[in-house]
Amino acid sequence: MTGQFGFEIDVGGSPAEPRRGRFRTPHGSFETPAFAPCGTQATIKGLFPETVAASGTELILSNTYHLALRPGSELVREAGGLHSFMGWSGPLLTDSGGFQVFSLSGMRHISDEGVRFAGPDSGGALELDPRRALEIQRDLGSDIAMVLDECPSADAPEQKIREAHRRTLLWADQARRVHAEWGDAGRGQAVFCILQGGRFPELRREAAEHLVPLDFDGYAIGGVSVGEKKELMYATVAETTPHLPPEKIHYLMGVGKPDDLFEFVLRGIDMFDCVTPTRHGRNNEVFVPEGVLRMRNNQHKRSFVPIQADCDCPTCTQFTRAYVRHLAVAKEMLAGILMSVHNLWFLQRLMRNLRERIAERHPESQLREWFRESHPGWSDAGSGGA
Repeated sequence: MTGQFGFEIDVGGSPAEPRRGRFRTPHGSFETPAFAPCGTQATIKGLFPETVAASGTELILSNTYHLALRPGSELVREAGGLHSFMGWSGPLLTDSGGFQVFSLSGMRHISDEGVRFAGPDSGGALELDPRRALEIQRDLGSDIAMVLDECPSADAPEQKIREAHRRTLLWADQARRVHAEWGDAGRGQAVFCILQGGRFPELRREAAEHLVPLDFDGYAIGGVSVGEKKELMYATVAETTPHLPPEKIHYLMGVGKPDDLFEFVLRGIDMFDCVTPTRHGRNNEVFVPEGVLRMRNNQHKRSFVPIQADCDCPTCTQFTRAYVRHLAVAKEMLAGILMSVHNLWFLQRLMRNLRERIAERHPESQLREWFRESHPGWSDAGSGGA
Protein backbone atom coordinates (compact mmCIF):
# COMPACT_ATOMS: atom_id res chain seq x y z
CA MET A 1 0.00 0.00 0.00
CA THR A 2 1.50 3.34 -1.03
CA GLY A 3 1.27 6.57 0.92
CA GLN A 4 -1.69 7.64 -1.19
CA PHE A 5 -3.77 4.70 0.00
CA GLY A 6 -4.45 3.23 3.40
CA PHE A 7 -7.08 1.45 5.46
CA GLU A 8 -7.48 2.55 9.05
CA ILE A 9 -9.60 0.56 11.50
CA ASP A 10 -11.01 2.33 14.54
CA VAL A 11 -13.22 -0.46 15.89
CA GLY A 12 -13.09 -4.22 15.25
CA GLY A 13 -9.89 -6.21 15.37
CA SER A 14 -11.28 -9.47 14.05
CA PRO A 15 -11.89 -10.03 10.33
CA ALA A 16 -15.36 -11.46 11.06
CA GLU A 17 -16.96 -8.84 13.31
CA PRO A 18 -18.47 -5.38 12.72
CA ARG A 19 -15.69 -2.93 11.85
CA ARG A 20 -15.51 0.85 11.68
CA GLY A 21 -12.82 2.63 9.70
CA ARG A 22 -11.89 4.52 6.57
CA PHE A 23 -10.05 3.91 3.32
CA ARG A 24 -7.79 6.71 2.05
CA THR A 25 -7.35 7.45 -1.69
CA PRO A 26 -5.85 10.32 -3.72
CA HIS A 27 -9.40 11.65 -4.15
CA GLY A 28 -10.28 11.60 -0.48
CA SER A 29 -11.33 8.99 2.05
CA PHE A 30 -14.53 7.01 2.38
CA GLU A 31 -15.85 5.93 5.74
CA THR A 32 -16.56 2.25 6.32
CA PRO A 33 -18.82 0.34 6.34
CA ALA A 34 -19.53 1.98 2.98
CA PHE A 35 -22.11 1.51 0.25
CA ALA A 36 -21.15 2.45 -3.32
CA PRO A 37 -23.92 2.95 -5.87
CA CYS A 38 -23.12 1.73 -9.38
CA GLY A 39 -22.38 4.24 -12.10
CA THR A 40 -22.05 1.58 -14.77
CA GLN A 41 -21.84 3.96 -17.73
CA ALA A 42 -19.98 6.69 -15.80
CA THR A 43 -23.23 7.96 -14.30
CA ILE A 44 -25.50 7.08 -11.39
CA LYS A 45 -28.57 6.74 -13.59
CA GLY A 46 -30.69 9.87 -13.60
CA LEU A 47 -28.79 11.70 -10.83
CA PHE A 48 -26.39 14.65 -10.87
CA PRO A 49 -23.06 13.96 -9.13
CA GLU A 50 -23.82 16.65 -6.53
CA THR A 51 -27.12 14.90 -5.72
CA VAL A 52 -25.27 11.62 -5.22
CA ALA A 53 -22.73 13.33 -2.96
CA ALA A 54 -25.50 15.05 -0.95
CA SER A 55 -26.91 11.61 -0.07
CA GLY A 56 -23.74 10.85 1.88
CA THR A 57 -22.24 8.75 -0.90
CA GLU A 58 -18.43 8.94 -0.82
CA LEU A 59 -17.49 6.11 -3.21
CA ILE A 60 -19.03 5.09 -6.52
CA LEU A 61 -18.36 2.23 -8.92
CA SER A 62 -18.06 2.25 -12.71
CA ASN A 63 -17.79 -0.61 -15.16
CA THR A 64 -14.64 -1.56 -17.06
CA TYR A 65 -16.44 -3.68 -19.65
CA HIS A 66 -19.06 -1.10 -20.61
CA LEU A 67 -16.71 1.88 -20.62
CA ALA A 68 -14.13 0.00 -22.69
CA LEU A 69 -16.82 -0.58 -25.32
CA ARG A 70 -18.29 2.90 -25.16
CA PRO A 71 -16.84 5.54 -25.20
CA GLY A 72 -13.50 3.70 -24.95
CA SER A 73 -10.89 3.96 -22.22
CA GLU A 74 -8.54 5.96 -24.46
CA LEU A 75 -11.15 8.71 -24.86
CA VAL A 76 -11.69 8.80 -21.09
CA ARG A 77 -7.93 9.12 -20.59
CA GLU A 78 -7.85 12.00 -23.08
CA ALA A 79 -10.65 13.67 -21.13
CA GLY A 80 -8.45 13.69 -18.03
CA GLY A 81 -9.67 10.44 -16.52
CA LEU A 82 -13.00 9.21 -15.27
CA HIS A 83 -13.22 11.71 -12.39
CA SER A 84 -13.01 14.65 -14.76
CA PHE A 85 -15.10 12.99 -17.47
CA MET A 86 -18.09 12.29 -15.22
CA GLY A 87 -17.73 15.21 -12.81
CA TRP A 88 -17.11 13.14 -9.68
CA SER A 89 -14.38 14.40 -7.35
CA GLY A 90 -14.50 11.62 -4.74
CA PRO A 91 -13.12 8.09 -4.67
CA LEU A 92 -13.91 5.85 -7.67
CA LEU A 93 -13.75 2.08 -8.03
CA THR A 94 -13.87 0.21 -11.34
CA ASP A 95 -14.71 -3.45 -11.62
CA SER A 96 -12.75 -5.68 -13.96
CA GLY A 97 -15.43 -7.05 -16.27
CA GLY A 98 -15.60 -10.29 -14.29
CA PHE A 99 -19.29 -9.90 -13.52
CA GLN A 100 -20.00 -9.72 -17.25
CA VAL A 101 -18.43 -13.18 -17.49
CA PHE A 102 -21.49 -14.23 -15.50
CA SER A 103 -24.17 -11.87 -16.84
CA LEU A 104 -23.19 -12.24 -20.52
CA SER A 105 -22.46 -15.97 -20.35
CA GLY A 106 -24.06 -16.58 -23.74
CA MET A 107 -22.00 -13.89 -25.45
CA ARG A 108 -18.43 -14.70 -24.47
CA HIS A 109 -15.70 -17.30 -24.82
CA ILE A 110 -13.47 -17.95 -21.84
CA SER A 111 -10.11 -19.68 -21.45
CA ASP A 112 -7.05 -19.42 -19.21
CA GLU A 113 -5.78 -16.68 -21.54
CA GLY A 114 -8.80 -14.43 -20.90
CA VAL A 115 -12.32 -13.63 -22.09
CA ARG A 116 -13.58 -12.61 -25.51
CA PHE A 117 -16.93 -10.81 -25.46
CA ALA A 118 -19.12 -10.33 -28.51
CA GLY A 119 -19.73 -6.71 -27.55
CA PRO A 120 -23.52 -6.61 -28.13
CA ASP A 121 -23.82 -2.97 -27.06
CA SER A 122 -21.44 -1.59 -29.65
CA GLY A 123 -21.22 -4.28 -32.29
CA GLY A 124 -17.51 -4.74 -31.61
CA ALA A 125 -15.71 -7.48 -29.75
CA LEU A 126 -13.81 -6.89 -26.52
CA GLU A 127 -11.00 -9.09 -25.27
CA LEU A 128 -9.97 -9.01 -21.62
CA ASP A 129 -7.10 -10.72 -19.87
CA PRO A 130 -5.54 -9.82 -16.51
CA ARG A 131 -3.16 -7.28 -18.06
CA ARG A 132 -5.70 -5.69 -20.39
CA ALA A 133 -8.27 -5.34 -17.60
CA LEU A 134 -5.74 -3.40 -15.53
CA GLU A 135 -4.61 -1.34 -18.53
CA ILE A 136 -8.18 -0.22 -19.19
CA GLN A 137 -8.67 0.68 -15.54
CA ARG A 138 -5.39 2.61 -15.55
CA ASP A 139 -6.67 4.59 -18.55
CA LEU A 140 -9.91 5.25 -16.69
CA GLY A 141 -7.91 6.53 -13.73
CA SER A 142 -10.03 5.02 -10.97
CA ASP A 143 -8.69 4.97 -7.43
CA ILE A 144 -9.36 1.25 -7.00
CA ALA A 145 -8.99 -1.35 -9.76
CA MET A 146 -10.25 -4.92 -9.57
CA VAL A 147 -8.41 -7.92 -10.96
CA LEU A 148 -10.14 -9.95 -13.65
CA ASP A 149 -12.07 -12.91 -12.28
CA GLU A 150 -14.52 -15.56 -13.45
CA CYS A 151 -17.88 -15.35 -11.66
CA PRO A 152 -19.96 -18.55 -11.94
CA SER A 153 -23.68 -18.72 -11.19
CA ALA A 154 -24.84 -20.04 -7.83
CA ASP A 155 -26.27 -23.22 -9.34
CA ALA A 156 -23.33 -23.97 -11.61
CA PRO A 157 -22.03 -27.56 -11.52
CA GLU A 158 -19.30 -28.16 -8.98
CA GLN A 159 -16.66 -28.73 -11.64
CA LYS A 160 -17.45 -25.39 -13.29
CA ILE A 161 -17.18 -23.59 -9.96
CA ARG A 162 -13.85 -25.28 -9.26
CA GLU A 163 -12.58 -24.29 -12.68
CA ALA A 164 -13.66 -20.65 -12.16
CA HIS A 165 -11.94 -20.68 -8.77
CA ARG A 166 -8.70 -22.02 -10.26
CA ARG A 167 -8.77 -19.57 -13.16
CA THR A 168 -9.48 -16.60 -10.87
CA LEU A 169 -6.39 -17.44 -8.80
CA LEU A 170 -4.32 -17.82 -11.96
CA TRP A 171 -5.44 -14.40 -13.16
CA ALA A 172 -4.80 -12.84 -9.74
CA ASP A 173 -1.20 -14.07 -9.89
CA GLN A 174 -0.80 -12.50 -13.32
CA ALA A 175 -2.42 -9.23 -12.28
CA ARG A 176 -0.14 -8.97 -9.24
CA ARG A 177 2.91 -9.37 -11.46
CA VAL A 178 1.63 -6.75 -13.90
CA HIS A 179 1.04 -4.21 -11.14
CA ALA A 180 4.47 -4.88 -9.64
CA GLU A 181 6.03 -4.56 -13.09
CA TRP A 182 4.49 -1.10 -13.52
CA GLY A 183 6.20 0.16 -10.36
CA ASP A 184 5.72 3.89 -9.91
CA ALA A 185 3.40 4.00 -12.92
CA GLY A 186 0.89 1.86 -11.03
CA ARG A 187 1.13 3.50 -7.63
CA GLY A 188 -1.73 5.90 -8.25
CA GLN A 189 -4.20 3.04 -8.15
CA ALA A 190 -4.96 0.45 -5.48
CA VAL A 191 -5.62 -3.09 -6.71
CA PHE A 192 -8.09 -5.46 -5.07
CA CYS A 193 -8.28 -9.21 -5.64
CA ILE A 194 -11.46 -11.32 -5.70
CA LEU A 195 -12.18 -14.62 -3.96
CA GLN A 196 -14.39 -17.05 -5.85
CA GLY A 197 -15.37 -20.56 -4.82
CA GLY A 198 -19.14 -20.60 -5.01
CA ARG A 199 -20.96 -22.55 -2.36
CA PHE A 200 -17.91 -24.57 -1.30
CA PRO A 201 -16.25 -23.36 1.94
CA GLU A 202 -13.03 -25.24 1.23
CA LEU A 203 -12.60 -23.35 -2.05
CA ARG A 204 -13.19 -20.00 -0.33
CA ARG A 205 -10.60 -20.93 2.29
CA GLU A 206 -8.18 -22.07 -0.41
CA ALA A 207 -8.66 -18.79 -2.27
CA ALA A 208 -7.81 -16.81 0.86
CA GLU A 209 -4.74 -18.95 1.56
CA HIS A 210 -3.53 -18.31 -1.99
CA LEU A 211 -4.31 -14.59 -2.17
CA VAL A 212 -3.41 -13.27 1.29
CA PRO A 213 0.36 -13.77 0.79
CA LEU A 214 0.13 -11.73 -2.44
CA ASP A 215 -0.64 -8.68 -0.28
CA PHE A 216 -3.31 -6.99 -2.39
CA ASP A 217 -4.61 -3.60 -1.24
CA GLY A 218 -8.08 -5.05 -0.58
CA TYR A 219 -9.91 -8.38 -0.61
CA ALA A 220 -13.27 -8.82 -2.32
CA ILE A 221 -15.72 -11.70 -2.07
CA GLY A 222 -17.29 -12.41 -5.46
CA GLY A 223 -19.81 -14.94 -6.66
CA VAL A 224 -22.40 -13.95 -4.01
CA SER A 225 -25.94 -12.74 -4.78
CA VAL A 226 -25.90 -14.62 -8.08
CA GLY A 227 -29.13 -16.56 -7.60
CA GLU A 228 -28.67 -18.35 -4.29
CA LYS A 229 -30.98 -18.13 -1.25
CA LYS A 230 -30.18 -15.69 1.54
CA GLU A 231 -29.23 -18.43 3.97
CA LEU A 232 -26.51 -19.65 1.61
CA MET A 233 -25.33 -16.08 0.97
CA TYR A 234 -24.96 -15.43 4.67
CA ALA A 235 -23.23 -18.74 5.31
CA THR A 236 -20.78 -18.22 2.45
CA VAL A 237 -19.67 -14.84 3.75
CA ALA A 238 -19.53 -16.03 7.36
CA GLU A 239 -17.29 -18.91 6.27
CA THR A 240 -15.03 -16.63 4.20
CA THR A 241 -14.34 -13.50 6.26
CA PRO A 242 -12.42 -15.31 9.05
CA HIS A 243 -9.77 -16.19 6.45
CA LEU A 244 -9.31 -12.61 5.19
CA PRO A 245 -6.44 -10.45 6.47
CA PRO A 246 -7.90 -8.35 9.32
CA GLU A 247 -5.80 -5.29 8.45
CA LYS A 248 -7.12 -5.10 4.87
CA ILE A 249 -10.48 -3.78 3.67
CA HIS A 250 -13.16 -6.43 2.97
CA TYR A 251 -15.45 -5.86 -0.01
CA LEU A 252 -18.60 -7.81 -0.84
CA MET A 253 -19.52 -7.34 -4.48
CA GLY A 254 -23.04 -6.85 -5.83
CA VAL A 255 -25.07 -6.63 -2.60
CA GLY A 256 -27.36 -3.72 -1.72
CA LYS A 257 -30.64 -4.62 -0.02
CA PRO A 258 -30.99 -3.19 3.51
CA ASP A 259 -31.27 -6.50 5.35
CA ASP A 260 -28.29 -7.92 3.47
CA LEU A 261 -26.14 -4.87 4.16
CA PHE A 262 -26.93 -5.13 7.86
CA GLU A 263 -26.24 -8.86 8.09
CA PHE A 264 -22.97 -8.66 6.17
CA VAL A 265 -21.68 -5.73 8.23
CA LEU A 266 -22.13 -7.99 11.25
CA ARG A 267 -20.00 -10.58 9.44
CA GLY A 268 -17.04 -8.27 8.90
CA ILE A 269 -17.70 -6.63 5.52
CA ASP A 270 -16.42 -3.06 5.06
CA MET A 271 -17.75 -2.04 1.65
CA PHE A 272 -20.49 -2.92 -0.81
CA ASP A 273 -21.69 -1.96 -4.27
CA CYS A 274 -25.00 -2.51 -6.03
CA VAL A 275 -27.43 -1.11 -8.60
CA THR A 276 -30.23 -1.59 -6.05
CA PRO A 277 -31.24 2.01 -5.26
CA THR A 278 -31.54 3.21 -8.84
CA ARG A 279 -32.79 -0.03 -10.38
CA HIS A 280 -35.60 -0.29 -7.83
CA GLY A 281 -36.32 3.41 -8.28
CA ARG A 282 -36.66 3.06 -12.04
CA ASN A 283 -39.02 0.14 -11.42
CA ASN A 284 -41.28 2.24 -9.17
CA GLU A 285 -40.18 0.64 -5.89
CA VAL A 286 -38.99 2.54 -2.84
CA PHE A 287 -37.39 1.43 0.40
CA VAL A 288 -39.05 2.37 3.69
CA PRO A 289 -38.56 0.93 7.18
CA GLU A 290 -41.63 -1.25 6.67
CA GLY A 291 -40.22 -2.86 3.52
CA VAL A 292 -40.80 -1.98 -0.14
CA LEU A 293 -43.53 0.34 -1.40
CA ARG A 294 -44.69 -0.21 -4.98
CA MET A 295 -45.58 3.29 -5.97
CA ARG A 296 -47.89 2.50 -8.89
CA ASN A 297 -50.31 0.80 -6.51
CA ASN A 298 -53.71 2.48 -6.22
CA GLN A 299 -53.48 2.84 -2.45
CA HIS A 300 -51.03 5.73 -2.95
CA LYS A 301 -53.34 7.69 -5.28
CA ARG A 302 -54.63 10.01 -2.53
CA SER A 303 -51.75 9.66 -0.11
CA PHE A 304 -50.64 13.25 0.50
CA VAL A 305 -47.73 12.36 2.76
CA PRO A 306 -44.05 11.83 1.99
CA ILE A 307 -42.75 8.41 1.00
CA GLN A 308 -41.13 8.31 4.47
CA ALA A 309 -42.14 10.75 7.18
CA ASP A 310 -38.74 11.16 8.86
CA CYS A 311 -36.66 11.16 5.67
CA ASP A 312 -34.73 14.32 4.78
CA CYS A 313 -34.09 13.40 1.13
CA PRO A 314 -35.15 15.92 -1.56
CA THR A 315 -38.00 13.65 -2.63
CA CYS A 316 -39.58 13.34 0.81
CA THR A 317 -39.08 16.98 1.76
CA GLN A 318 -40.78 18.29 -1.39
CA PHE A 319 -43.24 15.72 -2.75
CA THR A 320 -46.03 13.37 -1.68
CA ARG A 321 -46.67 9.73 -2.42
CA ALA A 322 -49.65 10.81 -4.52
CA TYR A 323 -47.44 12.96 -6.72
CA VAL A 324 -44.76 10.30 -7.13
CA ARG A 325 -47.46 7.76 -8.00
CA HIS A 326 -48.92 10.15 -10.57
CA LEU A 327 -45.51 10.49 -12.23
CA ALA A 328 -45.01 6.72 -12.19
CA VAL A 329 -48.41 6.02 -13.76
CA ALA A 330 -47.83 8.76 -16.34
CA LYS A 331 -44.39 7.23 -17.06
CA GLU A 332 -42.69 10.57 -16.49
CA MET A 333 -38.90 10.29 -16.19
CA LEU A 334 -38.95 12.34 -12.98
CA ALA A 335 -40.66 9.41 -11.25
CA GLY A 336 -37.60 7.17 -11.46
CA ILE A 337 -35.32 10.04 -10.48
CA LEU A 338 -37.31 10.87 -7.35
CA MET A 339 -37.53 7.25 -6.27
CA SER A 340 -33.84 6.64 -6.94
CA VAL A 341 -32.96 9.68 -4.83
CA HIS A 342 -35.01 8.40 -1.91
CA ASN A 343 -33.58 4.88 -2.13
CA LEU A 344 -30.02 6.16 -2.17
CA TRP A 345 -30.67 8.38 0.86
CA PHE A 346 -32.29 5.41 2.63
CA LEU A 347 -29.28 3.14 2.15
CA GLN A 348 -26.73 5.80 3.04
CA ARG A 349 -28.66 6.66 6.21
CA LEU A 350 -28.56 2.97 7.15
CA MET A 351 -24.79 2.84 6.61
CA ARG A 352 -24.25 6.06 8.57
CA ASN A 353 -26.31 4.76 11.49
CA LEU A 354 -24.39 1.49 11.46
CA ARG A 355 -21.07 3.34 11.50
CA GLU A 356 -22.22 5.42 14.48
CA ARG A 357 -23.36 2.40 16.47
CA ILE A 358 -20.23 0.40 15.73
CA ALA A 359 -18.13 3.40 16.81
CA GLU A 360 -20.08 3.41 20.07
CA ARG A 361 -19.16 -0.27 20.42
CA HIS A 362 -22.70 -1.58 20.61
CA PRO A 363 -22.66 -5.38 20.91
CA GLU A 364 -24.27 -7.47 18.19
CA SER A 365 -27.39 -8.09 20.28
CA GLN A 366 -28.01 -4.34 20.56
CA LEU A 367 -27.34 -3.82 16.86
CA ARG A 368 -29.92 -6.47 16.04
CA GLU A 369 -32.44 -4.95 18.43
CA TRP A 370 -31.93 -1.51 16.87
CA PHE A 371 -32.34 -2.88 13.34
CA ARG A 372 -35.52 -4.78 14.24
CA GLU A 373 -37.04 -1.65 15.75
CA SER A 374 -35.92 0.80 13.06
CA HIS A 375 -36.40 -1.45 10.01
CA PRO A 376 -39.25 -3.80 10.97
CA GLY A 377 -40.09 -4.74 7.39
CA TRP A 378 -36.52 -5.84 6.74
CA SER A 379 -36.00 -7.88 9.90
CA ASP A 380 -36.58 -11.60 10.32
CA ALA A 381 -39.77 -11.82 8.25
CA GLY A 382 -38.06 -10.18 5.32
CA SER A 383 -39.12 -7.27 3.13
CA GLY A 384 -42.73 -7.30 2.13
CA GLY A 385 -44.40 -4.22 0.77
CA ALA A 386 -47.39 -2.57 -0.78
